Amino acid sequence: MAQHKVRRATVPAVLLAGALLLTGCLQDPNAGRGAAGAAGLGEPAQGDGVVEIMGAFGGDEAKLFNDSLAPFTEQTGIQVNYVPDSDFTNTIRVRATSGDMPDVGLFPQPGGVLSLAADGAIIPIDEFLDYDGLNSSLVSGFLDSSRYRGRVYAIPMRMAVKSIVWYPKAAFEEHGWNTAPQSLDELDALADQIRSDTGSSPWCIAWGSDQSTGWVGTDWVEEYMLRLWGPDVYDDWIYGRIPFNDERVVAAIERYGELSNAPGNVLGGAQGIISTPFGDAMNPAFNNPPGCYLMRQGNFIASFLPDDVEANLDDQVGIFVFPRDEGGYDGQPILGGGDLASAFTYDTDTVALMEFLSSPEFGGPWAAGGGWLSPHTTFDGSQYPNDTTRQIAQLAIDADVFRYDGSDVMPREVGSGSFWTEMVAYQSGAKTAQQAADDIEATWPEGDR
Repeated sequence: MAQHKVRRATVPAVLLAGALLLTGCLQDPNAGRGAAGAAGLGEPAQGDGVVEIMGAFGGDEAKLFNDSLAPFTEQTGIQVNYVPDSDFTNTIRVRATSGDMPDVGLFPQPGGVLSLAADGAIIPIDEFLDYDGLNSSLVSGFLDSSRYRGRVYAIPMRMAVKSIVWYPKAAFEEHGWNTAPQSLDELDALADQIRSDTGSSPWCIAWGSDQSTGWVGTDWVEEYMLRLWGPDVYDDWIYGRIPFNDERVVAAIERYGELSNAPGNVLGGAQGIISTPFGDAMNPAFNNPPGCYLMRQGNFIASFLPDDVEANLDDQVGIFVFPRDEGGYDGQPILGGGDLASAFTYDTDTVALMEFLSSPEFGGPWAAGGGWLSPHTTFDGSQYPNDTTRQIAQLAIDADVFRYDGSDVMPREVGSGSFWTEMVAYQSGAKTAQQAADDIEATWPEGDR
């Protein structure tokens, strides 16, 4: 346990807050910081050979994570104890408040990192890592997800890619349809062609997720915000620097509505979208004949596909990136997520572990086990279990910019609250895009702007 490590240096909030004030000139997000002690913390304390990590995942994922840490222990002799906690988001806040932090926390969302960074509880990574070297190895833009007042407080340990369009290979090969649309217009043309050739709905969209119904809709809006307006406006939106009912946000919601509400465009129509479980969205694509053909969803959805499809993924499904907008952002963005590692203590063992977690050498066993993607462009992709996973990783590598799922960054009242419920109201036809955006804006906490 971290509190028993008498030689382990925990950074007091007052010291770190003072260091932040002293480094105001480092607000430039392009300013590389590689020297230890950059904020006046000095050299790390001598470790005692044990590091405690806390994260949210357990079960098979915890086993694969521990397997991926084995080379680190073999090389350094440092013991790593991983403690899973299904209520990690709340537990880490309680432990930080009481001064009983683990050495490293694995955050499933950047909001928790930013909150504890504001409290001065987390050590900026430029205290002990080569920022420029790390940034050059990672998928472009990933480090921005944990930036607070110009400094970065976490490293990406796992990547999720959401901007994927999945399709049944056999049907596309039979009809000779476009498998690589280069713009949203080309994607719309593909949908029109599918509808014309088959008489069936091209899109498979489902949001059903019990009390969480609506999160799929937030992803769609985020995709359009990135493509229509680009990462700078996207950042202003998710951090509350522009109001939620800004005309550009309303336009993004409406752009999604043009796709989802066009007659015959989505299997089941508006009500089917809301009532069908999200994991079942693409099942009809594997009927004979298919009931729908296109699904936009993250890499995790592979585990929800029918068993025979998942077991033979490369032959059964094809993928392409959700494309850019020709009249919008001049580049290909990727929406995603991932686990972020932050350091609470500052000693040689924790530094060594964070260096390993932030390297392209971490994660081989987890990659082979499936369900894990490295955020590094230089990761050895041969370790992934199939070509589909390698292609998904390549989509992120080839992208011009990566941005974290915006609802995971927004205040909880919005990101997992009104944004979800108001998207359901919009999709059901109960509200217009403007009304939904206005009502979401009304829930944004004033103190979080």
